[in-house]
This record gives sequence, structure tokens and C-alpha cells, in this order.
Amino acid sequence: METLVVRGRKETPNADRAATKTLLTHTTETGQPTVRVWTPHRQIAFGRRDTRADGFDRAVSIATEYGFPAIERSVGGRAVAYTGSVLAFASTIPIDDIRQGMDERYETATMQLLTALSDVGATVERGEPADSYCPGEHSIQGSDTGKIVGIAQRITGGAALVSGCVTVTDRDATELASVLAPVYAAIDVPFDRASVGSVEAAGGAAAVEAVQRTIEQTLISGPTAVVDCNSIELDL
Repeated sequence: METLVVRGRKETPNADRAATKTLLTHTTETGQPTVRVWTPHRQIAFGRRDTRADGFDRAVSIATEYGFPAIERSVGGRAVAYTGSVLAFASTIPIDDIRQGMDERYETATMQLLTALSDVGATVERGEPADSYCPGEHSIQGSDTGKIVGIAQRITGGAALVSGCVTVTDRDATELASVLAPVYAAIDVPFDRASVGSVEAAGGAAAVEAVQRTIEQTLISGPTAVVDCNSIELDL
């Protein structure tokens, strides 16, 4: 079966998030895998634990002051920021048993991202520095630099969504560190500004579109059908 490759983004952050959620539903219902690599709108996406913190309202105010609209997501870890040029990737995969395959999917995604970033010239490895943003077990960092990629996974009855974010440029890394430092302080989560890395800092390409294309090609296996998310209704 062809992999459905979705490009572009919707007009608003909420509509854009709904588009990716719809792809997960599509794979659940049809068994067709999908791949999406794009630049989400400027925003900070807060996780469920963040919204329960005593300083959450203050964190939202800080994000707004820095020009980052606040979004709440029902799953995932701690707050993640997007500048408008930070990349996101999402791959939906049909599954038969929700109890099996999680570790293998994480391993596959990690290897794919390591390969893609190496292909654009970055020197990268598994892991993340201490006190990173949205800390997790499945991350990629530059050798002797900061965290570049975070990977997460969501599972439904018939499909898995493997997704994450990639900081490409030093400029984006600096902006992320600047806003996340006070935001994380407000919700009382340890954070080190120096933990934010980039593909560029790891010696790789600073061209967002080039990194985007390389990641997309690495995530795809076999024939594809390419669509623009704004040219079709994603309730396929």
C-alpha cells in the first residue's frame, strides 16, 4: 500500500494539530501509513502535567509576552515550543496489537532520524543533556552540543503515531532557550538553556527545507501518494 505523504500546514495551530490527529484516524480505519514533515505555527504546546502546575497561568502569560500562543495537548510530556521554522514530523503506522511493538517503533524512528541528520552533515547521537526541554528517553543530541530531536508515541486501537520535533538553526535554538527558561521556571521544572541544540550547531545544514526533505525521504518506505493538507479534506 502507498504511504500517504502530507505536506504543508493548516491556517491555525488548532486546525493544524487536528490535521495530524485525522491522519492517525485515517490509518486506523484504512491501514494506510502516512508521513508528515512540516513547520508548525509559532506556539508553545503544554502537556497535561504542565496544566496542573501551580504556575501554569503565569507560564501562559510569559509565553504570550514572548509572542508564543499557548496550546494545551492532552498527551505528551512537558512544554515544547515552535518558532514557525522548527520542524515537526509525524508518521502513522497500522498496528494489530497495542501491547506490542512500542520499543521497536521508537528504535526505528530513532535510527531514521539519526540517519537523516547524518545525511545533512550533523554529528549526532542518542540521548539528551541534563535539564532538557520536554525530557524523555527517546531523544537525539549533537555530539558535545544540545538536544536536537525529541520523539514521542501515541497509540490507538489500530494505529500508532510516532512524532517529534527537530531544531534546525542556531537562531531557533536561541529563541527556544529564551522563552522556555522563564516558562519552565514558572511551572517549577528544571531547565538549562544550554541544553537546546540544533542541526546547525552539530555541524549540519542550516537550511530548514533541505533538512525537511531529507527527514521526509528517510521516513518513507515504498511507493507514495503526495497531497497538500490545504488542498484536500483530511477526513479521508
